Amino acid sequence: MTDPANNFRQGLWRLADPKISLASFAGIFLAACFAARDVGLDTGWLLLTWMGVFLVEVAKNASGEVVDFDSGTDLAIAEEERSPFSGGKRVLVDGLLDRNQAWWIAGTCFLAAIMIGLAIVVLRDSRVLVFGLAGMSLAWFYHGGPVRLAYRGLGELAVAIAYGPVIVLGTYLVQAGAFNAILVQLSIILGILVAAFLWINQFPDFRADRESGKRNLVVRLGPARSALAYVLLVVSAYLWLALLVFGDPAAGMIWPAFAGLFPALFSAGRMLSYGGRIQALVPAQAAALMSFLLTSAGAGLGYLLMT
Repeated sequence: MTDPANNFRQGLWRLADPKISLASFAGIFLAACFAARDVGLDTGWLLLTWMGVFLVEVAKNASGEVVDFDSGTDLAIAEEERSPFSGGKRVLVDGLLDRNQAWWIAGTCFLAAIMIGLAIVVLRDSRVLVFGLAGMSLAWFYHGGPVRLAYRGLGELAVAIAYGPVIVLGTYLVQAGAFNAILVQLSIILGILVAAFLWINQFPDFRADRESGKRNLVVRLGPARSALAYVLLVVSAYLWLALLVFGDPAAGMIWPAFAGLFPALFSAGRMLSYGGRIQALVPAQAAALMSFLLTSAGAGLGYLLMT
């Protein structure tokens, strides 16, 4: 006999699993390190910023589960096609939540995030409103509304913008009330790497996405060309980083960001030899995750600690 309360807790945990916040944590950590050196860190506003971002992520996951369930995407994913990094949260497929519960979670979290955002706008810096509206819009339209960016080949760009400039520069603005030129470029580089992580995670779902009409860029390009595109994304990010570090004397201290290059090269090599073997792709997915985490940590700590 199933326990509805236990099912709800399990479903909520899947939607709010801390692993979903690794991408946003990377951006917030990077911005916090820069702010700590430039103006000093206000931990209260930092925690409030993180909470607002986290709530938006949970809301996006919850609404996305309904859209992907209704479109047939989640139902089309076979068990052998799932990996620790792809295949969806499956809270509806596994019967942990129903559609009404998922929408309730999405609405509640969106509303709570709006309240936090308004507090920051009113009490801290009104310019944060632009970043808040951008983040909320990208989160909602990623799956929902008439736009459905993830279904139109625009989800990768949305993720790059949201997890790069929106989160990084928005967090820094809350702390410093200004912008940092080096951080602007780093936010774009980080956005590219997070988009690359999404990109590689779409390969196991390729068949299900194609059959259900979720025409992301991996589906549109096909596996072979998408593998090359992934390599180009990774290479472009670290070429940009090299130009920044070696071309701007003020940015020389962020050289530890290159720690992310090694797992990035590993994942790129695995992608070039990808032959549809989903489980063989898991180490490359993990390496892509480590790539943007190490790049963010290296750049942030380098800027904070080095003279």
